[in-house]
Amino acid sequence: MPLFLHTADWQIGRHYGQLDPADGAILAEARFEAVATLARIARERQVDAVLVAGDVFDMQEVSDRTIRRLFGLLEAYAGPWVLLAGNHDAALPTSVWTRARALGCVPPQVRIPDAPGVLGLPEAGLAVLAAPLTQRQTYDDVTRDFDAMQAPAGLVRVGLAHGSVSGRLPEAADASNPIDPARAERASLDYLALGDWHGCLRIDARTWYAGTPEPDRFRGNEPGVALAVRIDRPGALPEVERIPVGRYRWQAWRERIALPGDVEALAARLAALGADDVLRLTLEGEVDGAGQAALERAIGQAQGRARALRASLDGLRLVPADADFAEMAAGGYLADVVAELRFRQDDPQEGAVAREALRVLLGYARESAAGGGA
Repeated sequence: MPLFLHTADWQIGRHYGQLDPADGAILAEARFEAVATLARIARERQVDAVLVAGDVFDMQEVSDRTIRRLFGLLEAYAGPWVLLAGNHDAALPTSVWTRARALGCVPPQVRIPDAPGVLGLPEAGLAVLAAPLTQRQTYDDVTRDFDAMQAPAGLVRVGLAHGSVSGRLPEAADASNPIDPARAERASLDYLALGDWHGCLRIDARTWYAGTPEPDRFRGNEPGVALAVRIDRPGALPEVERIPVGRYRWQAWRERIALPGDVEALAARLAALGADDVLRLTLEGEVDGAGQAALERAIGQAQGRARALRASLDGLRLVPADADFAEMAAGGYLADVVAELRFRQDDPQEGAVAREALRVLLGYARESAAGGGA
């Protein structure tokens, strides 16, 4: 009755160039913490093996220290680990895997198949049919060889691969590294453990993507888990359990502002963010000066609480109210300038500059009013 963990897409060494460097460093560290959590889960649940379906590393050029740290974490679970090469860490003649072997840091219980074949794990009750990628992109189905692979009798037959199940992913995916959606049936697999798609996804009863154990993208596709898979005997259907692993919550909000109440509602949601939230906020619609000030205040306060918050106000059109004009004392030439800026907000090339100029004018007006004049 084998019980194993299916995980994938650790992406160790990933960079987060779109975020503040300090935030990116903490999120990169969280990927190591996720591996430590997986080792603890494997040990506590006494699983028979841990299968990692590719992209252990985010790139070939990670540092020696990163390689040593990763393999050091695996020593916390003494059972077998099977690490598959994916498209980010393909099993090239010279690769992160050859470097790891040269460094002498690969624990004895870690198996790294460098060519398609059957890896027998009789102590775990498993025969792992592995299809490591030996190049970053291929347009052939690397799991086709599974159909002809023979495994020792009595062992549960599990495929391990990295790629895109043809026609079954819910969003546009790369056309490279295709996988036949019927591979589990064609190859008489009890289970097909896949990586590449970063969310947890059931293709059919025997074919699953585990997703990345630590979220890393603004996409709500159920990342942040590992799968505990139990199969009673060869031919039995797998029992699959999602186990939460990830720490950080990545969210993407697209909000349209039309009424003052919309600003208040968004401010309340922003106030609920905490240290484990990573948010991309995109604002659209129209707002007056008071609303803009309230939004900027709420966003600034949330940025102090959240792990990371990127806000885009480019789609938010500033429409000064009568009170804003009074605040700016907009008469004569200044009134003409404000009117021209309002008109240019809709210009594809000058709109962003016009919106920023209006925001600055209102800001100066508010500061002047607060300071008693000038």
